[in-house]
Amino acid sequence: MRIGIAGAGLLGRLLAWTLSHQGHQVSVFDPAAGPQPAHDGHGAAGFTAAGMLSPLAELETAEPDVAGRGWHSIERWAQITEALAARVSPAPSFSRRGSLMVAHGSDLGAARRVLARLDISGPAFAHAAQPPEALSASQLQQLEPCLHGTSGPLHAWMLHGEGHIDSVRTLQALHDDARGVQWHWSRTVHGVTPHTLNHRDTLGCDERTQHFDLVLDVRGTGARPDLPVRGVRGEVVWLHAPGIGLQRPVRLLHPRHRVYIVPRPGDVVLIGASEIESEDRSPMSLRSAVELMAAAHSIIPELAEARILRMDVNLRPALPDHRPQIQIEPGLVRINGLYRHGWLLAPSIMDEALTQAGLISEQWGALQPDEVAAPH
Repeated sequence: MRIGIAGAGLLGRLLAWTLSHQGHQVSVFDPAAGPQPAHDGHGAAGFTAAGMLSPLAELETAEPDVAGRGWHSIERWAQITEALAARVSPAPSFSRRGSLMVAHGSDLGAARRVLARLDISGPAFAHAAQPPEALSASQLQQLEPCLHGTSGPLHAWMLHGEGHIDSVRTLQALHDDARGVQWHWSRTVHGVTPHTLNHRDTLGCDERTQHFDLVLDVRGTGARPDLPVRGVRGEVVWLHAPGIGLQRPVRLLHPRHRVYIVPRPGDVVLIGASEIESEDRSPMSLRSAVELMAAAHSIIPELAEARILRMDVNLRPALPDHRPQIQIEPGLVRINGLYRHGWLLAPSIMDEALTQAGLISEQWGALQPDEVAAPH
């Protein structure tokens, strides 16, 4: 089947990789200049994301089905990264050693209110997820010696089964291992209809129309005005912090905001905040940067000597109800609205969409062409 994909972000690359390994002829169109991240606030939001895979933690604000899809996606990421590691170097890192929630002593009441919202009794947890486990000070020091508050001991909880993924390396690996895919860079898709893509170069010239057996529209915020999607700003600080040794994502629970710290290979850590309701793509403000880094320093004092590599901003695509959406009609599939859950939801949403479109017939079918066994 000849398949055209509008958008080369996380969903676009994941779809291209999956469908090309099934033997389809795939063409991808994207306004970016190439497959590498530009870190200019205008590329794929997936490059900016910290790559946390936290279905339990997201229950603080998300619906139970987000968590259910998230657990499925974690299993799928294990398969996908195993397949990529066999053929691509450097291999993308993926870990599911759990994640941590921590709070200063003065914020314990607010932290307990958050934990009370992490209800694991619903159908999304039929796979026997464990509730957050309270850790003693000695248990926390055994797990993550770098975590200790600047103003006293930290309260901490382990969220078992959660994980994180290196978003940049994974996006690059999905591109590099997509067999035979034709990548059309510097091409803006401005019209999508069943079987048809209309695109032009980024200067607004050289308009073309191409026809396919199936079109997949995964443009994120670029899908406007076809979908009522808006951008929600995310900000991330990249630090080089040798000797910190952080192994798991950490969320700092605070009455005013949520700050997360996520390890990356090469002694790198990312610091970010959950969301900012704005479509501003300008660089990070002094206030935001100071708040993020001060919060991280308050639980990892050794970050005082870390070096700032860069500050990233981008917009995550959100629909009015903050829920992902799959629209299918003959010759056209639209997927959008993954919001701040892109890495948590992408494999699960892809499986649902391809199943509904008749391109895979069972839950794990998307990876059957590769030499990776389905989970038991």
